[in-house]
Amino acid sequence: MKRDLIPPPVVWRLSLYLRELQALAGEGVEKISSRNLADGLQTTDTQVRKDLAYFGQFGRRGVGYSVAELIRRIRQILKTDKVRPVVVVGAGDLGRALLRHKGFLSKGFEIVSAFDISMTRVGTTAGDVPVRHLDELQGFLRQFDIRLAVLAVPPQAAQDVCNRLCELGIQGILNFAPISISAPAGVTVRQVDLTAELEQLSFHVATQ
Repeated sequence: MKRDLIPPPVVWRLSLYLRELQALAGEGVEKISSRNLADGLQTTDTQVRKDLAYFGQFGRRGVGYSVAELIRRIRQILKTDKVRPVVVVGAGDLGRALLRHKGFLSKGFEIVSAFDISMTRVGTTAGDVPVRHLDELQGFLRQFDIRLAVLAVPPQAAQDVCNRLCELGIQGILNFAPISISAPAGVTVRQVDLTAELEQLSFHVATQ
């Protein structure tokens, strides 16, 4: 099935299924039913089966799913069965925290470099990841055929940096800047607004 015919919530739930399955594999679980998988994620077994059906046949009725096989198939669908290189633009406090995070590689992503314009940051490392000057971005992206980038820049710089990344061939951007950015067709932007998420939690806690 073509990617644009798959509802975005389905793709999002695949990531949730994958996390749950990886946790179960770590506990030594080898088989799981759609109902057990659904219970762990507060959804329904019908929803699990419907989501997976977009991508083919999984498991057997009455037998369930092989946890290892389902992990393998979902990673193939999400294109994380091979390590994908990622760059981070912005090496301030948030950017450096991302660079130090050790969990990306096991999930199929390797942060290969960070870029910044501050000369106090350029030439340093964070979590063994080098910080290069933004002027080196174009050559680096082309040399290593990188398609994914994380934005951790101040809000006033986010759109300009986004535009530059798109011009250089980046196709997926994870934006941590607390501002919405736009990208041309063919480039997917995902927004991570930590303050907005805390505001939502504050509202729900206050109204309970």
